[in-house]
Amino acid sequence: MTPAELSRTVLRAVRRAVDDGELDAAVCAAEQRVVVERPRPGGQGDYATNVALQLARPAGRPPRQVAEILSRRLEGSPGIGGVVVTGPGFLNVTLLDPATASGALVTEILRAGYRYGFTEGPTGQVVQLHAPREVRALVVMDSVARLLRSQGALVRTSCAGQPPPEWVDVLGVQVDASGGTPLDADVNVRPVPAPADPVPLGRDAARWALLHSAGHDRPRIADEGDAHLAQRETNPLFRVRYAHARTRALTRGAADLGFTAAPGDVPGQEDLLAALADHPRILRAAAERHAPDRLARHLVGLADTFMASLHPAVLPQGEEKPSAAHRARLALAEAVGTVLAGGLTLLGIDAPENL
Repeated sequence: MTPAELSRTVLRAVRRAVDDGELDAAVCAAEQRVVVERPRPGGQGDYATNVALQLARPAGRPPRQVAEILSRRLEGSPGIGGVVVTGPGFLNVTLLDPATASGALVTEILRAGYRYGFTEGPTGQVVQLHAPREVRALVVMDSVARLLRSQGALVRTSCAGQPPPEWVDVLGVQVDASGGTPLDADVNVRPVPAPADPVPLGRDAARWALLHSAGHDRPRIADEGDAHLAQRETNPLFRVRYAHARTRALTRGAADLGFTAAPGDVPGQEDLLAALADHPRILRAAAERHAPDRLARHLVGLADTFMASLHPAVLPQGEEKPSAAHRARLALAEAVGTVLAGGLTLLGIDAPENL
């Protein structure tokens, strides 16, 4: 990891802390760039930064407290072996060997499969979700229930009335009980209602149309229904599903060329690795905030990064022979496909192998 890459990693940690409410949004206006340098005599690790001291005033917190928040965010990031807070709030970072860092992350994802980012076993949390008899509310509640269960919660859902059969059969909506308003509901799911009937779009496009926008935003259905079905780059759902299908095609293409995946160092893919490493946090945040739109946007970003940076370099070109680098890139591509498929499943959307 170069100093520039480490600087971007620290910036991502700052923005994630703001997104999750640990730091005030004012720090985003204050942070322009993060300077990292070799530790001075008596320092620790490979690099050090004083970013916490710079952000303390806009954050309204002591520098050391800001540093501790960022330290927790940086731990486990690709390429980082450890973070120590010293003095008034300096962050001292120890780097991992590149092959160890990227290989370990990819190995973890491929081992966990679609459950990468899930909490192992029940946590004891019990959540009662309730929604009005409105199509978007029920689809959002269905996805929120999936997200909460992925994080170990025991979830029960209810609706003010029996959902119409087409919501169940076409959109895949499932509720445990219907009728009335339970007095013990922990969460009443009430997003901005759908402006039109999404059923004609079919399950995948309809659910995406209802989930991709934040709950407080009006989903686009009547005016852009065809856009959700279009197989072109302007359709974010298509980009996500196409990227997933391409990861599967790369595996088939590699088999035809006589090689398989083997996790290892993949230089130049720090942004992609960071997005993969951030997936468990995204799942937690989407579950805790009852916001499946967070997961949807994360999948779009992951798909776009994969297609732009890794996809063209996975398979050998021309007379090139398969090498360890190709095997490592293929393993990273398969990890991307795994995360995309798992994320779509939590949204209740199919991830086809061919598109």
